[in-house]
Amino acid sequence: MKPWRYARGLLALASAAWLCGCATTSPSCPAVRMNQLGFAPEQPKLLVLEASSAVRYQALDSQGKLLLSGRTATPEFWAEAGRKAAVLDLSALQTAGDYSLLLEGCQAAQLVQVRPAPWAAAHDAVAKAYYFNRASTALTAELAGPWARAAGHPDDQVRIHASAASASRPAGTVLSSPQGWYDAGDYNKYVVNSGVTLLTMLQAWTDFAGFYQQRRWAIPESGNTLPDLLDETLWNLRWLRTMQDPADGGVYHKLTNLKFDGTVMPAQANSPRYLVQKTTAAALNYAAVMAKASQVLQQFDRQLPGLAADYAQSAVQAWHWAKANPAVVYQQPSDVSTGAYGDDKLTDEFATAAAQLFLLTGDPAYWLEFSAFNVPMQVASWNNPVALVYWQLLRSETLTESQKQPLKTAFLAEAELFLHQQQQSPYRVALIKSDFIWGSNSVAAGKAVLLYQSYLLSGQAQYRQAALNLLDYLFGRNPTGYSFVTGVGSQTPQHIHHRPSEADGVKAPVPGWLAGGPNPGQQDKCNYTSRQPALSYLDDYCSYASNEIAINWNAPLLYLLAAFAAEKHSSEH
Repeated sequence: MKPWRYARGLLALASAAWLCGCATTSPSCPAVRMNQLGFAPEQPKLLVLEASSAVRYQALDSQGKLLLSGRTATPEFWAEAGRKAAVLDLSALQTAGDYSLLLEGCQAAQLVQVRPAPWAAAHDAVAKAYYFNRASTALTAELAGPWARAAGHPDDQVRIHASAASASRPAGTVLSSPQGWYDAGDYNKYVVNSGVTLLTMLQAWTDFAGFYQQRRWAIPESGNTLPDLLDETLWNLRWLRTMQDPADGGVYHKLTNLKFDGTVMPAQANSPRYLVQKTTAAALNYAAVMAKASQVLQQFDRQLPGLAADYAQSAVQAWHWAKANPAVVYQQPSDVSTGAYGDDKLTDEFATAAAQLFLLTGDPAYWLEFSAFNVPMQVASWNNPVALVYWQLLRSETLTESQKQPLKTAFLAEAELFLHQQQQSPYRVALIKSDFIWGSNSVAAGKAVLLYQSYLLSGQAQYRQAALNLLDYLFGRNPTGYSFVTGVGSQTPQHIHHRPSEADGVKAPVPGWLAGGPNPGQQDKCNYTSRQPALSYLDDYCSYASNEIAINWNAPLLYLLAAFAAEKHSSEH
């Protein structure tokens, strides 16, 4: 069979501009949704065509040679998008290069790129986003390019809020609490959300250390004796360490203004800053993170003398405070209106901290604590990070196989549920209506992490494929046609809800940030064009409900990209 004549003259025009994931100019042409990073030669290559009936297709190489042809299955209706879609499988294209996809009824070809290592550069962009959100430091033009900026929030004159007052630190006491990452689109720093973020990033190091050993992405510490990933986490860990009251081991919930800043750069945001209320959730997140960090940093004691030991004792101190104060739930003070990260269900935080302390110390008392809480499995989130320690316990050499078996059963049961969800989706993604919430893209990334870990645990390739499908979704194989990571892809968010990106005068947003994603709640009441769950996304600064960014949303994506990039790295070493 020869290529269709009407499209033959267009082959020479194939370019990256066609890799848009959007409809072509012909009204009869189906919209093509695909991963905008391209595909690794050895990996499956699934595209989605939004069409009302089956579509004939041809795939040609750069010389116009016909390689594949066929017809899709009959499209199926996906209620979450209100559209019909059919999967097109181009997995047979296993040689690196540029291919043209021709669809019957279309007047232009679509470029399909096969690249040896599409994930590594995307990983580095997602990792470097944390550098761009550092507090208490200037970003230089050498490292930040057009997004260079003056230092903001030295946080060396932070006051104790009345809600956090104690005998040794009465209200108004001035303390120093510098460094850390701005949490999201605002300029505040939150302990609870740092918890799941740091645990995920430190686990990426644990699972893919070989990939990270020589990985650099141009941050101030690049070239020192630590891997860049650990240098970046230390920027937030050093701030986090200041959030503990040494007098009793309690941990302040957040460092914040009384109200959100306006749309200004960090250096222009000069409102007074406060440490607000000690809480059980903050203490437990702190204990878990410091225990994990201590475990990781033990092998770097020469470069960081005494730090691992300090973090370990600090974690135990926070644990004892939480045990003595088991139900101190965050209550937003009347004069504070910044993010609450309120959580009144604390059994998962207790279980997470107990497990991390067990993994650090080997003390069976902590294992008994973890077991007693009996927290069920679910995808890790800021208010329930327990899946992260399920995974670590399953990899631990301290537990017996009989102790691990109930954890493994629960873990793989979640993965099986996600496989079923994927099978029901015409887009072949494990997403259902209830997943489209504030930060839905982090739900997709979190599910993908659990699926990939299930693949590592079981060796079942179907879990890996399901994780890859969700990664494809985040980078363009979705009904919006967006690659949801700023600067990574051909159709990316341009107006994220992120104060530096909006106020810096640079046309392009700060790169590497995962936008929150479709959210039919539409709490910001901006001018959305659809109320369909999978289409409730608006690329507008107004849309904090769908287009904000956050450190905890980037973290599972970083882990996932490291996982797939590490496969390529391992095959070459």
